[in-house]
Amino acid sequence: MKNKIKINKVKTASLFVDAQNGFTPLCPDELPINEGHLIVDELLKIKTLASLSLASGDEHPSEALYFSDEENPQFSPAPEGKDMDIRWNAHCVKGTFGADLIEGLPRKDEYDLYISKGEEKNKHPYGMCYHDLANTETTGAIEFLKEKKIETVLVGGLATDYCVANSVKQLLNANFNVIVNLAACRGADPKTTEEAIKEMKDLGAIIVESSKDLY
Repeated sequence: MKNKIKINKVKTASLFVDAQNGFTPLCPDELPINEGHLIVDELLKIKTLASLSLASGDEHPSEALYFSDEENPQFSPAPEGKDMDIRWNAHCVKGTFGADLIEGLPRKDEYDLYISKGEEKNKHPYGMCYHDLANTETTGAIEFLKEKKIETVLVGGLATDYCVANSVKQLLNANFNVIVNLAACRGADPKTTEEAIKEMKDLGAIIVESSKDLY
């Protein structure tokens, strides 16, 4: 029988990474991730195990330089700039349905800390702890967690192989214990998702299949 992991609720926070409509089949023209809208129940379960709840979300401007167009398709290089790498279909534009959190989750003002990211047209961060790709411009998440004496962060969200993986690595680098609930995540691509899970595990994250592995 598999051993469950005991959670010290007082020293634990939950983190929902970019659990937004724009990353689900509800927005087929944005960045739809297969079954991305089906993670709500597992996200809510890890929230019950934590004393604090955090969430992040993309809030992109409509004129973002890293959005694809007819001449520059998705995955082509973004314009030269240190905080953009490749182009993506327009997604999670501020004020749109795509930027809203998936139905059934707490609203943005109901978390102990909500981080809006990607608000500048020439910066496209992935992790929720920094506004830039070099991890120098803090969002305040790490400082908030340390101030609240949090030691462990329970993580779920979208996508496993991009914003979740990057957020997990940032938290590990800040010396938090990180537990990733795979049932509360979905990945964009099977191959890169598998690679991301292995990398997170190799760096020290604890990977669980579902909330049933926690108590």
